[in-house]
Amino acid sequence: MADLVLFTRQGCCLCEGLEEKLRALEIPLELRDVDADPALQARYGLEVPVLLAGGRELPRVSPRLGLEALRRWLQEQGVS
Repeated sequence: MADLVLFTRQGCCLCEGLEEKLRALEIPLELRDVDADPALQARYGLEVPVLLAGGRELPRVSPRLGLEALRRWLQEQGVS
């Protein structure tokens, strides 16, 4: 699968859950803390988690997706 960038913030349970699932799927992942960068904080505010694939922002993913559903969703988004 393509490398993903996960925009996150410390203490965000949705961010932590998505990171855990992506790591369980063994997907290469880069984390970026939006609070560490004023530009990212201004861009995303509280709208985390946000996934980028190949520089393209993906639609919001449901935190309720299980591992296989998340894998299918990623494939539908062109992440393979």
